[in-house]
Amino acid sequence: MLAKITVADYMAKRLVTLTKDNNVIDAIKKLLDHKITCAPVIDSKGHLIGMFSEKDGMKAFLESIYNQGMSGKVSEYMTTDTFKIDAQASIVDKRENKKLKNNVKPEKIDN
Repeated sequence: MLAKITVADYMAKRLVTLTKDNNVIDAIKKLLDHKITCAPVIDSKGHLIGMFSEKDGMKAFLESIYNQGMSGKVSEYMTTDTFKIDAQASIVDKRENKKLKNNVKPEKIDN
């Protein structure tokens, strides 16, 4: 039964997106306002160039404490090493691959 559940069944239908030029504070606020843990970063043509996560936001926050000032762009903190998953793949198979870690290789996003 679980093997029939696909990745698409859990994918967001309406994405909250960011751009590389978004201010980090605004990006963190957007994540918090929408109660999400990460958002895709897209270019002017709508192509994926990275992901900005709560982990990236925490890094920006900690650096701001150290430097005594919060500033910067999403591009300075976003993750560009991502991987693709087929939307029709079984969620159970993908979970097993994640456990093994060697079966899911990160794919660098070209700008």
